[in-house]
Amino acid sequence: MTRAMGAAMRRIHVGNALSAFGLGFTVPYLYVYVAQVRGLGAMTAGLVLAVFAVAALIVLPFAGRAIVRRGPLPVLLAALVTAALGALSLGLAGNATAVLLSAAALGAGQAVMQPALATMIVDCSTAETRSRAFAMQFFLQNLGLGVGGLIGGHLVDTTRVSSFTLLFAIEAAMFLLLVAVMATVRMPHSPRIADAPSASGKGGWKQLLGNRAMVQLCVLGFVLFFACYGQFESGLSAYGVEAAGMSTSALGTALAANTMMIVVAQFAVLKFVERRRRSRVIAGVGLIWAVAWLAAGYAGLGHGSQEMATAAFVSTYALFGLGEAMLSPTVAPLVADLAPEGMAGQYNSAFALVKQLALAVGPAVGGPLGASLHGPYVVTFLLFSLGITVLALRLGRRLTVAQDQPWAAARTSRVVARGGAAEPVAAEA
Repeated sequence: MTRAMGAAMRRIHVGNALSAFGLGFTVPYLYVYVAQVRGLGAMTAGLVLAVFAVAALIVLPFAGRAIVRRGPLPVLLAALVTAALGALSLGLAGNATAVLLSAAALGAGQAVMQPALATMIVDCSTAETRSRAFAMQFFLQNLGLGVGGLIGGHLVDTTRVSSFTLLFAIEAAMFLLLVAVMATVRMPHSPRIADAPSASGKGGWKQLLGNRAMVQLCVLGFVLFFACYGQFESGLSAYGVEAAGMSTSALGTALAANTMMIVVAQFAVLKFVERRRRSRVIAGVGLIWAVAWLAAGYAGLGHGSQEMATAAFVSTYALFGLGEAMLSPTVAPLVADLAPEGMAGQYNSAFALVKQLALAVGPAVGGPLGASLHGPYVVTFLLFSLGITVLALRLGRRLTVAQDQPWAAARTSRVVARGGAAEPVAAEA
């Protein structure tokens, strides 16, 4: 990695932390703010949450094309300004129409930030440093969300609208501060993996859909986000309350265990996964999450004490966090390495779109199922977790050595560059 790439990467990581910190300020309290503080009711609050997902689904198909044509930095700056205006407007909105329009602006800006920042990480990293860069991004995002949520919780007062206005103003300030930080970034050009499929940057969505490995990865990504992230605050929490008798404090402990596992284990896990095949790491995550669902089943369907049920339920969230720590240096770099030259923005946006779809469908399916059909709920998502393992192993058969084992490809390239004989590396056909 060159000095210019390193300097740009440091600013990108600061940007990730600031954006997550700003979002952590408001996201946990959005429902309470709209429904109770503004007095607009539960239905409007639910619509606001839906608007976030809908706005993301609308803008992401265009975001990839804009990143390819204009570059990730201008797109990121536009997204940050849009999100800042949305956050500030949301803090001042006093009626349902203003709240929904503000939420749409905030949701659209937030959605476009993800593929833009991911593409900047790709452009400022090499095959050898990319996994570590994405692991750092995930670590800082979770740390920022946790710290922002903690501080925001001490600032808000449901009896004072002004406290929430302050909260959204701080979030807008974080986005504008991030504009100032990112405007100083000088983006270098990152070399591509030697045997990545070559193609022009003009193929767009048709070209992407013709890449069967990327299509398989998108299917796998949908299942990943549907079976884990889409259940955190909907189906799994409903299941915990209704089937396992969890209190709100136990739910808070479980969420804290998830974040703590990510923060503590991220870099220890990185050393383990960065020398292993990406497809097999993802397959291992499916097995870990299957164990997590078994623990959830014991918590809600077993006949142990309440203390044992609580411990099992907290363990479920902790095991999900372990799987997330394994995925962060694996999936995002794989998306980048599947992208032809100049198409990383398109591929990152497509994968972000798949994530948003899963996060929209997951709660709609898991919430009612987890609240009422406890046994079928656990069995369903246990099977989805095992499906992750099967899909990951099938994906591995389509990946080249450079895509599935970048460390092996880089080692071989160094040997050849020095004039030596390359060690044979087995590629899955």
